[in-house]
Amino acid sequence: MTGNHQTLALVLFSAFIAVTLGITTWVSRDRHGSAEEFYAGGRLFSPMENGFAIAGDYMSAASFLGISGLIALFGYDGLLYSVGFLVAWLVVLFLVAELVRNCGRFTLADVVAARMSERPVRIAAGTSSVTVSVLYLVAQMVGAGSLVALLLGRTSAAAQCWTVVGVGALMVIYVSLGGMRATTWIQIVKAVLLLGGTVALTALVLVRFHGDFDRLLLTAADRSGHGNAFLAPGLKYGADWTARFDFISLGLALVLGTAGLPHILSRFYTVPTARAARRSVVWSIGLIGGFYLMTIVLGFGAAAIVGPQAVRDSNAAGNTAVPLLALDLGGGADSTGGTVLFAVVAAVAFATILAVVAGITLASSASVAHDLYASLRRRRAEPRSEVAVARAAAVGIGVVAIALGLLARDLNVAFLVGLAFAVAASANLPVLLYSLFWRGFTTRGAVYAVYGGLVPALVLVVLSPVVSGSPESLFPGVDFQYFPLQNPGLVSIPLGFLAGWFGTVTSAEVADEAKHAETEVRSLTGAGAV
Repeated sequence: MTGNHQTLALVLFSAFIAVTLGITTWVSRDRHGSAEEFYAGGRLFSPMENGFAIAGDYMSAASFLGISGLIALFGYDGLLYSVGFLVAWLVVLFLVAELVRNCGRFTLADVVAARMSERPVRIAAGTSSVTVSVLYLVAQMVGAGSLVALLLGRTSAAAQCWTVVGVGALMVIYVSLGGMRATTWIQIVKAVLLLGGTVALTALVLVRFHGDFDRLLLTAADRSGHGNAFLAPGLKYGADWTARFDFISLGLALVLGTAGLPHILSRFYTVPTARAARRSVVWSIGLIGGFYLMTIVLGFGAAAIVGPQAVRDSNAAGNTAVPLLALDLGGGADSTGGTVLFAVVAAVAFATILAVVAGITLASSASVAHDLYASLRRRRAEPRSEVAVARAAAVGIGVVAIALGLLARDLNVAFLVGLAFAVAASANLPVLLYSLFWRGFTTRGAVYAVYGGLVPALVLVVLSPVVSGSPESLFPGVDFQYFPLQNPGLVSIPLGFLAGWFGTVTSAEVADEAKHAETEVRSLTGAGAV
């Protein structure tokens, strides 16, 4: 990229960082240090504000960079991510949003512990939440590395390393200083920027093809080198039965995983009532639905205008398809329009990464402090002490995410998020649904459900082609691949539900009918909700 690209994009990066740090500083001056303020922003946000913040949390680098890249490279099969991410919100709306807001206080573990022995349940749910959050963070770090490497024209490991370290440092500042209130406002600003940028790019793609979507698709198919196969299922997931099962596994993970994501669940606690939580989800569905429809246009637009080969040459996983599309739509590499549009899109994508990283880090540090730290102490932790631990945990989680992000820097970010969704659907969703809807569910069942989904999911990922046994693996030089699927959801999600059932039916504990009745009334009516 030219010096003009670099200078303008860096100016826009700096402007966004300055604005968000200003928000964080402003909010931190007004905070009271209470747990409710740090974890839930004082529960003061309106449904519309929270809807924009949820959309900001959900529209990550995986969506903006990864999905469009997959569509540009694989056509129809890349659409699975757009459809899966969007359909998942119906599960959230109908099954968990209102009930979680009524039953919990700050984290997923609050919902489960309402009718179980607190300590083992909180330790299990906290461990699972931190694991899912770190996997999700890795995807954002990979996106940041790819983006800035493209911007600076440097693909060396050192350049990506410093990028990832910088993102990690910023996210720690956002979370430790501003807590949920700062993170929410950063998400709202980022959602407006991202939606605005996506609308502009989509309009430019459609104008290029005179509003003829058929022509866009046919041009993309011609340039793909695959002809009409580019527009039909099977290019990525139809080669053999293993690929087809991978397709089913990924679909299950995407549709069921959202309801188990800690940073999404924690957003329902930032509004004052369950009704507001439900309305937040309705707002977010509208915003997210429009966004994912536009990623389809951007993906096929990148294939038609830039060409899959050029996308692959820039980044083998396709993570740079949208910035390259912006460059072309603006008039090319040497044009003022191309320079400005590329810089704006790069800055928006970078803002996306920073905002999502802040939200995930806050949710995972809350799990460490509110669930793990509070459960492992003999005496109940003071709220201020718990908040201090959460701030320290943000630093530790940031270091782990940076290290794993550097290791996985050559993988597609949407694919990495698919793994995080699979672990969330395997470990968090079973225990959440059983706790809300099964009268006879016990503490042992809850612990078994979490570990019975979490451990198999992680083990299967380690034994899959993602880690070893192929040129695209994390460790291509070794081969301990024993599980053929890239996404473990098809096996690990049923195992999570099965383990929860088995733990309950083999438990000597008798489920507390009174606590279940209390939880049921609270979840459905909001009576006694915090």
